[in-house]
Amino acid sequence: MARGTTTMEVRADGVAVITISNPPVNALSLDVIASLQSNYAEALSRNDIKAIVLTGAKGRFCGGFDIAAFGNKPKNEKPGSMSIDFLTDVVEDAHKPSVAAIDGIALGGGLEVAMVCHARISTPSAQLGLPELQLGIIPGMGGTQRLPRLVGLPKALEMMLMSKTIKGMGAQEIGLVDAVTSANELVNAACSWALEIVEKKKPWFRSLHRTDKLPDLAEVKDVLKFARVQAKMKAANVQHPIVCIDVIEEGIVSGPRAGLMKEALSGKMLEQSETSKSLRHFFFAQRATSKIPNITNMGLTARKIKKAAIIGGGLMGSGIATILILNNFNVVLKEVNEQFLSAGINRIKANLQSFVKKGQLTVEDYKKKLSLLCGVLDYEQFRDTDVVIEAVIEDMFLKQQIFSDLEKYCHHNCIFATNTSTIDLNIIGQKTASQDRIVGAHFFSPAHVMPLLEIVCTHHTSSQVIVDLLDLAKKIQKTPIVVGNCTGFAVNRMFFPYAQAACFLVDHGLDVYHTDRVITQFGMPMGPFRLADLVGFGVAIATRKQYYQSYPERCYQSMLLQILVEDNRTGESSRKGFYVYDDKRKASRDPDLGKYIEKSRNMAGVMQDPKLMKLTDNDIVEMIFFPVVNEACRVLDEGIALKASDLDVASIMGMGFPSYRGGVMFWANSLGAKYVYDRLDAWSKDYGEFFRPCEYLAVRARQGASLAAKVDGVKSRL
Repeated sequence: MARGTTTMEVRADGVAVITISNPPVNALSLDVIASLQSNYAEALSRNDIKAIVLTGAKGRFCGGFDIAAFGNKPKNEKPGSMSIDFLTDVVEDAHKPSVAAIDGIALGGGLEVAMVCHARISTPSAQLGLPELQLGIIPGMGGTQRLPRLVGLPKALEMMLMSKTIKGMGAQEIGLVDAVTSANELVNAACSWALEIVEKKKPWFRSLHRTDKLPDLAEVKDVLKFARVQAKMKAANVQHPIVCIDVIEEGIVSGPRAGLMKEALSGKMLEQSETSKSLRHFFFAQRATSKIPNITNMGLTARKIKKAAIIGGGLMGSGIATILILNNFNVVLKEVNEQFLSAGINRIKANLQSFVKKGQLTVEDYKKKLSLLCGVLDYEQFRDTDVVIEAVIEDMFLKQQIFSDLEKYCHHNCIFATNTSTIDLNIIGQKTASQDRIVGAHFFSPAHVMPLLEIVCTHHTSSQVIVDLLDLAKKIQKTPIVVGNCTGFAVNRMFFPYAQAACFLVDHGLDVYHTDRVITQFGMPMGPFRLADLVGFGVAIATRKQYYQSYPERCYQSMLLQILVEDNRTGESSRKGFYVYDDKRKASRDPDLGKYIEKSRNMAGVMQDPKLMKLTDNDIVEMIFFPVVNEACRVLDEGIALKASDLDVASIMGMGFPSYRGGVMFWANSLGAKYVYDRLDAWSKDYGEFFRPCEYLAVRARQGASLAAKVDGVKSRL
């Protein structure tokens, strides 16, 4: 079946308008490219056609190369067949000018095709960028060569290495587009511009041969040297940013043609890399989280949510309120007294002001957003709310009372959501007659920044409520994962062994700081001990109790946190935890930590283990993360999560697992189920139940199957 096409219409003035059509984003599939080549061959050979305008259907220019087609490229494809043979030799070097008419988006290959054209006209709000590095690859249709020549080297590096997009108005300021006009006038303006090039009233620029924006070679070397240092600091474990810089340099030093060939060869190599495979998996996994069998495919339409209420103005409640008003929802914030309410509103103001400081909100925007917020001390204003999100402390009786009260004030279609991270939803809703509209909306801290939303369903939660929350997630720009109800749900439950495995290693002789360093070198934003300090030991101990109660047979019970708390070391907030902190909250090693670890060992009755003290860095990574993989397998086996790729998204967006490893399950799969099983099995024989591999993992190890493979008998909890 054909995936997309292009159409050509020849106007009376002699301009051929070629339109890319491949919904939803007009991606450059192999079919679109073949059609485009055919259109160009005809347009360049016809005497009645003077110039060409390239545009996209339905208000979108082009979203780039079709990622789904990566695996379908011809095996014997000649390097540069698209970027050199067609785009450069046919389109850019043609005897007839081309002008790109850009609306909506021109991303990746879409922008690269536009840069090949001899001029670019854009709407003010169109988004332009080269985000290929997010997929572990580099621009592959000449973008590494043309962007620096159009916007200058520093700006091009920023746009490529940071995958930064720019709007049409800003693109005109830096020279990426030549003019900005309204969507209604776009194609006409582009046609006029093309004819003026023919009539020599406008310059005929070939982007690839421009040098006016490039600095001299000595400055080029300095700029690229600095860029390499920055790239290595930001992501030491991946090669594609450095490859991108090398390809840019080749074009400036050896000439653009050499740069294009290096781009083609390097791009092909990167497409086959584990990093790119992992990042492409993550890309598709994100888009699959909102597809829920027997729920989202049943024809239900999301109900419109106009007004939301938040109960509790603490860190979580104020963060949730912030993200809602940022996305233009009316929000009622309820607290128990004026003091707490004022503190909550001040937190929201501070959150919004941080966006003003970063230049993401104007002062006028700030005022408009704040006007959407209303603070209250009772439930009177809840009568017309469409969703209530409870974000109070983790007190079961308090939550039960709140949900019982909500029934008295809210209309019968109002959704009752809780932000609890540990308490069973069935218990929270026990005292209500509205269990079909009770759902978990578990945000991650800080709620206005972290991109994940865990939607937790019980057996009673209605499909309509799930569809409504999926739509809300989209509107507040969160990636949702829909999960079943259990202690810790999917994300926190999957990761509860993470800190326990780290404590196990330290109790048996490993150094706290070395362990943290190994885990950060693997790609986590911080190690488990630095994370515990940041979260605070009070939270860690409270949630740990829940896991001890629910999963006692597979918990490792270290005394270390308890001992530190008894000496008033509660983490970063108290300036002392596993690290010590100065006035600027900078963490330093604490030479006194050893005495607490020794006490923890004595209380647990464990000795330093010579075998564990000789672990390689790779062994440490596996010993900390394989128990996480094991628990993730249980979460899948019990139907708490629908698919392994949801857990990959959750691990990256909820816990900071490195995206270039594809997520915790994808990474484990790359090592093989048998390898993971054998390691856990060996450790369980030496160190007990904490490491014992689950049956789900055992079955896949025996069968040589993927960890994502379905097995008969697994039932969804949704």
